[in-house]
Amino acid sequence: MGDDGIFGPRSVTWRVMGEPILLVGGIRALLMQGLHPRAMRGVLQNSALLDPREAWARFVRTTEFVRVRTYGTTAEVERAGRRVRRIHASLTAYDPDTRTTYRLDEPDALLWVHAGEVDSYLSVARRAGVRLSDEEADAFVAEWRRAAEVVGLAADDVPGSVAELRDYIDEQRPGLRFVPEASHPLLLSLNAPLPLKLTPLRPAMPALTLLAFATLPRWARKLYGLPATPVGDLWATATLRTLHTGLGLLPGQIRYSPDARRAQRIMAA
Repeated sequence: MGDDGIFGPRSVTWRVMGEPILLVGGIRALLMQGLHPRAMRGVLQNSALLDPREAWARFVRTTEFVRVRTYGTTAEVERAGRRVRRIHASLTAYDPDTRTTYRLDEPDALLWVHAGEVDSYLSVARRAGVRLSDEEADAFVAEWRRAAEVVGLAADDVPGSVAELRDYIDEQRPGLRFVPEASHPLLLSLNAPLPLKLTPLRPAMPALTLLAFATLPRWARKLYGLPATPVGDLWATATLRTLHTGLGLLPGQIRYSPDARRAQRIMAA
C-alpha cells in the first residue's frame, strides 16, 4: 500500500497495539489522565464524555483517532492531528486552584496525557504476557514520540525510554490528585452509557474498569481512594494474562501482521 504512516509494520507499536487486551490499557490511560487536575478539568468543562446522549459518539471519535494515528497513512495522520490541535487550541478551562483560565493545548497537560497513554499500553501489554524485551519496550516509548508530535508536542520534550518515562511520572506525582468535582470512574462504569446494540456489554464494564484500576500503580489507586496492596497487583497481572490467553484463542481476532493496517481499516469501515 506504499505509505505506512508514522510507525509501520516493523515497529514495536504495530505489534503491541494489535493486541485486543489493550482495551484495558486504553481505560487505564483515561484513569491516569484523570489524576492531572488541569487535564481532568479540561475534560469536565469541555467534553460530552459524561453526557449519556453524547458519550458513545465521543468515545468512537477518540478510538478512531488512536486507530488513524497508529495505522493510518501519513496524510491521514496529519489530517487527524490538525483537527485535534485545532480543537484543543480553541478550548479553554478554568482552574479554581490558581483562579486562572488556560487553553487545553498547554504542553504540561498534553505531556501528562501522552505519558499516561504510553505507560498504560506498555504496562498492560507486558503484564498480560505480550513478549517484549527491555530493548523493545524502550523502542515502543521512543516510537511514541512521533505520536506526541501529532498532538502538538515537541519530540525532544517527550520521554524516549522506559527509564525516562518512569522518571517523568515520578516527578509529576506531587501535583497529581483526583479533583473533587469529578465523578468517580468506577461509579460511572456501573451505568455506562452504551448504544442499544452494545447493551449486552454493560455488565462487563464495571469489571473492565475495576481491572484497569487494579493495573494502576499503588500510589495512583490511593489517589482514587481505592485499596492498594500487593495482592491487588498479583490479581491484576493474573487476570490480564488469563484474558490475553483467552482472547488469543477466539476465532476471527485480528492480530499483528504485515497487513495490520489494512485489517484495522476494514474493522473501522
